[in-house]
Amino acid sequence: MRGRQLRVRFATHAAALSVRNLSPYVSNELLEEAFSQFGPVERAVVIVDDRGRSTGKGIVEFASKPAARKAFERCTEGVFLLTTTPRPVIVEPLEQLDDEDGLPEKLAQKNPMYQKERETPPRFAQPGSFEFEYSQRWKSLDEMEKQQREQVAKNMKDAKDKLESEMEDAYHEHQANLLRQDLMRRQEELRRMEELHNQEMQKRKEIQLRQEEERRRREEEMMIRQREMEEQMRRQREENYSRMGYMDPRERDMRMGGATTMNMGDPYASAAQKFPPLGGGGGIGYEANPGVGQAAMSGSMMGSDMVTVLNALGREVRGLWVARVLEEWGLEHQQDMVEGEKNTKAQTKSPDFRCDL
Repeated sequence: MRGRQLRVRFATHAAALSVRNLSPYVSNELLEEAFSQFGPVERAVVIVDDRGRSTGKGIVEFASKPAARKAFERCTEGVFLLTTTPRPVIVEPLEQLDDEDGLPEKLAQKNPMYQKERETPPRFAQPGSFEFEYSQRWKSLDEMEKQQREQVAKNMKDAKDKLESEMEDAYHEHQANLLRQDLMRRQEELRRMEELHNQEMQKRKEIQLRQEEERRRREEEMMIRQREMEEQMRRQREENYSRMGYMDPRERDMRMGGATTMNMGDPYASAAQKFPPLGGGGGIGYEANPGVGQAAMSGSMMGSDMVTVLNALGREVRGLWVARVLEEWGLEHQQDMVEGEKNTKAQTKSPDFRCDL
């Protein structure tokens, strides 16, 4: 501009970071994905040698300075891992170098030292000269630095290999501990499940025992009730027998109902047919001796003795008949007898006893 030469240079990237100690298995895409959590990434490159093998170094360029500063602070304070191996990355500000334009002569500072150094042109020192001797000493110092660097690099490599070996052993031990802990946890869960199963089985057994006990108790109660009912029915039957034995003949006939009349007919006639008259022969006395007159019989038998004998005879006959009927009919007809007794009492009054000679 205005007769002056305008020189343009690319400014250094203020949001670029240098990353080293990378694993050989880290690629450009993985590096970009890993650092994109701090902010937008413009470019992420893993530096390789002439054979395409990773050198363990890389460059990450962010779109803004705050993102680069955040990534630098977080990675410096913490441990940032990119792969399974616990190998943290080292993040540093990128040192920009200009390897394109370099330093032209017109940009060199023309100071007295510049003038002094530029008095002698480039040359090879003559052997045995002052320049040659001190030049050899500089070369020896540089060789010693190179050897020391190589030794340091070798020591660092040995230390890294040892650390990796220890890390591998520790990792296997850690995995074994995790497996043991998982096994112990599973065994504990299995033990708890077995305890729960045993408790459940115990509860089921207790429930079964309670049910069995309840069933036995119900059976015993049922048997006791059945025995009580049988005892009550037996007592009722005995009471019925005793009541039927000491009841008035006519009233007992009415309690027995129509079945008694149908089967027996006239109870006095039946008794006369089944049981022969008293007196050894035929009748009480007047039947065996037809010569005895009606007046004599009436005079001697119309008293209270005659009535007593006939009543006793009727009770005996009816008691035997009732016992036989109850044995034949069984217990199921007792209710019918009671119903018949109730109906008979409601419909008919008991007549007075008559004995017609």
